[in-house]
Amino acid sequence: MTYYISSDKQRLDIDKVHQAIKASYWGNYRSMEMTKTTIEQSMCFGVYSEMEGQLGFARVLTDHVVFAYIMDVIIFEPYQGKGLGKKLIQYILDQPEINKVHTVALKTKDAHKLYDTFGFQKVGDSDMWMAMDKAKYN
Repeated sequence: MTYYISSDKQRLDIDKVHQAIKASYWGNYRSMEMTKTTIEQSMCFGVYSEMEGQLGFARVLTDHVVFAYIMDVIIFEPYQGKGLGKKLIQYILDQPEINKVHTVALKTKDAHKLYDTFGFQKVGDSDMWMAMDKAKYN
């Protein structure tokens, strides 16, 4: 499958993103207004195919120096299991605004193996928090 990733928010299919978030375990409480606000206030990434439109979505909150928080990583049905989630995470981590950040964190209930491959590690006793910490402490 030929795909591309874009950070152009104008390309996002917000209705499709919202429906996927509403169907998730983490975002089922969100209204359309909430989804739109999260998109407006975040760096957003869409996975697209010329033939099939938007295939996936993720967003990041960051201060561009110390911390970045990856959220709402979704590959839409029926595109799951094709490696697009890995490609999307790698693309995000390669962005200069994210690559130079000291700590990148996320929460997941069911995708620990995916994030392990990128160097994320469990945070403390949390079953959900994971982080990749490049900070140097004296």
